[in-house]
Amino acid sequence: MSISQTLVSLVVCPVDKGELWYIESENILYNPRSQRKFRIETDIPILLVDESEIVDDKEAARLGSLDHVVTGKG
Repeated sequence: MSISQTLVSLVVCPVDKGELWYIESENILYNPRSQRKFRIETDIPILLVDESEIVDDKEAARLGSLDHVVTGKG
């Protein structure tokens, strides 16, 4: 993993406080409820709403098909 297991177990979405999906192959955290993705830079999640990206339905479907780990289970 690019980010630590401990961080994955603790991090939640800054918008709705729900779990995120860590998609290692894309090096992102993704909220499937809001279709918002957060980038990870040098192993640090950028969880600023202004820095996140809302994806369209096609990209959301693609991200939903990728292997992921659910965050916030700490």
